[in-house]
Amino acid sequence: MSTPVPERAPEQPVPTPPAGVDSFGRVVTTYSAGRARAYGGPVSPPVLSTSSIARFAERARARRNLARRQMLLTGAVVVAVVGLGWLLFVSPVLALDTAKVVVRGAGTVVAVDQVQAVVAAHARTPLPRLDTVSLRDEILDVPGVREARVTRSWPAGLSVTLVAREPVAAVPDASSGAGFALLDEDGVQVGRVDAAPPGLPAVDVPVGDKRTLAAVLGVLHELPADLLAQVEGVSAHTQDTVTMQLRDGVRVDWGNAHQTPLKSAVLNALRASPAAAGATVIDVSAPRLPITK
Repeated sequence: MSTPVPERAPEQPVPTPPAGVDSFGRVVTTYSAGRARAYGGPVSPPVLSTSSIARFAERARARRNLARRQMLLTGAVVVAVVGLGWLLFVSPVLALDTAKVVVRGAGTVVAVDQVQAVVAAHARTPLPRLDTVSLRDEILDVPGVREARVTRSWPAGLSVTLVAREPVAAVPDASSGAGFALLDEDGVQVGRVDAAPPGLPAVDVPVGDKRTLAAVLGVLHELPADLLAQVEGVSAHTQDTVTMQLRDGVRVDWGNAHQTPLKSAVLNALRASPAAAGATVIDVSAPRLPITK
């Protein structure tokens, strides 16, 4: 006996949710991206609001303005550096003006016009580009210059300070057999004359004996100015036999160049002492045991 099958109830249609509400009853936003796209399913609400978009646009404009200002500033700095370089190293504003060159310390043997001629070779050179060390070396080649210092005098001048080789002795000129060579304290010839100048002692030493000549010049260099003015001539056969002839006829046996300050003091004391009055020979080669004759 068969079991009867119950009849199936007719299927009910699924209700369609209203627009803007999903099947679970949630409200959703739908949009269509133009005619080419007809998608009308659920989408998320926009992340950026109108105010956020405005802020991002403002920040982008600020970045562009900052970059523009940085470019302008960099260009201005480059122009300023180039202009300053042109002003310092190219333009005639700071060029050397020979009329503003001052030479000091030429003494009696240095020809100032020769020094000025050396400087004039660098005229119109901007001072920042002027090599003062090289210019100093050129000035040292001028006869009679012993030392030189060159300093810039802004904006367009120079100050040249010299130490001249002043003659301290007149030595018979062996090369010509006549006249005298003028020597400084280092034995460098700074001039030549036909007769020994007044006030400059004449030196008689063996020809070519540099050690003896150096000893004589060393003594003359260390003599006090008042005593040096009394010396008429100096002679020496060796560096230990220096002898001076004073202008009043007194001969001074000096010995070597050692203890010159002490010997000078002893000589001045003896010449001022009544006990040595009338002496024609004063020996100070041993200054602690002087002898008068």
